[in-house]
Amino acid sequence: MLQGKDNAKGLLCLVLHAHLPFVRHPEYEDFLEEDWLYEAITETYIPILDMMNGLLRDGVDFRLTMSMTPPLVAMLQDELLQQRYVRHLDLLIELSEKEIIRTQFMPEFNALAHMYLRKFRRCREVFVDHYHRNIVTGFRAVQDTGKLEIVTCGATHGFLPLMEINRNAVRAQVAVACQAYEEAFGRSPRGIWNGECGYYPGLDEVLARNNIRFFFVDTHGILHADRRPRYGVFAPLYCPTGVAAFGRDVESSKSVWSAEEGYPGDYNYREFYRDIGFDLDYDYIRPYIHESGLRINTGIKYYRITGPTAHKEPYNEQRALQVAASHAGNFMFNREKQVEFLASLMDRQPIIVSPYDAELFGHWWYEGPEFLNFLFRKIHHDQNTLDLCTPSEYLAKYPRNQVATPSMSSWGHKGYAEVWLEGSNDWIYRHLHKAADRMVELANAYRNESDPLRVRALNQCARELLLAQSSDWAFIMKTRTMVEYAVKRTKDHVTRFTDLYFMIRENRIDPGFLGDIEWKDNIFPNIDFRVYADGD
Repeated sequence: MLQGKDNAKGLLCLVLHAHLPFVRHPEYEDFLEEDWLYEAITETYIPILDMMNGLLRDGVDFRLTMSMTPPLVAMLQDELLQQRYVRHLDLLIELSEKEIIRTQFMPEFNALAHMYLRKFRRCREVFVDHYHRNIVTGFRAVQDTGKLEIVTCGATHGFLPLMEINRNAVRAQVAVACQAYEEAFGRSPRGIWNGECGYYPGLDEVLARNNIRFFFVDTHGILHADRRPRYGVFAPLYCPTGVAAFGRDVESSKSVWSAEEGYPGDYNYREFYRDIGFDLDYDYIRPYIHESGLRINTGIKYYRITGPTAHKEPYNEQRALQVAASHAGNFMFNREKQVEFLASLMDRQPIIVSPYDAELFGHWWYEGPEFLNFLFRKIHHDQNTLDLCTPSEYLAKYPRNQVATPSMSSWGHKGYAEVWLEGSNDWIYRHLHKAADRMVELANAYRNESDPLRVRALNQCARELLLAQSSDWAFIMKTRTMVEYAVKRTKDHVTRFTDLYFMIRENRIDPGFLGDIEWKDNIFPNIDFRVYADGD
């Protein structure tokens, strides 16, 4: 059911896309890229979960839609990574305690050291005491209240428009994702976030066969559909298969995600790029950076954005929260005016779909979770123009929608896949396509296989292909952040797949080799390679 504001003129659907690539390296004691997960848990996932539980505790009615991708869920449920995260938190707590002593005669910094200690201890309490190291159960519990709708994503966030050449590979990305979702959340997913918001005509047929009812596209996916959309992006389209496509609203999205024009760039907010891991004396900070001695972000940052200057002023938490509350009010006001105007032109309530990367809230924009907290509370208490809703609730209220096929599209630069297919990364696709063809070949040839060792090898082939197909590797190559790692991951998974392929075909499977990569790449423990076999 919708929130129930009887006089609401329009609907707001906030969507957070929570995703990280599968990074797990048991062969190393301290692996740098695993910090991506630890930072996101501390700064994004636990704060958002805490925020929602606070709203539930206070009787604040809200609606939020989140994707939680299979790689992210797998990492959050992995015992090794859970143990390592607790170790990571304990070091941050220890460092914060030292910072309180070091800054005792620097009042502005000392207050922030206490702030970080309080927050790190809270993260440990939530992670260990409340959820016994598995916060997926926390998100599942909120979903079960009806306030949160969690949607799935392709198994490894594969960019499906560039996989269209092999329908079986696309089908496997979706089917494996649905299976993983059911195992984690105890129900089938109703919706999906296609990796990078990627869509091509015909993808909805694969989604429909997996009982997916809706997905999201960027604005131009709707506006350039094969029929002119009567309501623009302010109502979904039904594909011919009956699967609904919800389009992103540009105005509401830009006000949040744009660092230059949006709220996160306010000079009172915390500066992401000043961290004590780089600022403080090396010998002092040495126990809390990478074991190699490489300086890294610790998450303790004492400065505010200040302005386009190298000189940064100390961060003031209370002032930043006041600004976040003001921005939440501004966002709500703008959405109210937006739906008032749209409602005068439509014969139904307009829906404003505002999707963002979840990691924007907290990790990149430190005050983001508090912005959401203020926004939900203001919408509940301070107005009657807007009603929050999830896509499933919208479709239940408005089951009749225009039928049209969205255009091939993505989000990202220029909106048509250029980020994931250009000079820095185009070399990967001939290898991914060849591996996908070989995987289908194996699935068809061995669909009746019963030998346990061969079945293990076939299932591991499926895992390696899926991991190689992650769109994150092409994205990293394009953005030139951790290029060497992205290239290595692509090559490693393709090489492991190829080695296994020939071992299976030549009947010479090496149990030691197989066991080693099963230990390293342990995603989707219940996968069945036959998902790649020809069928419907």
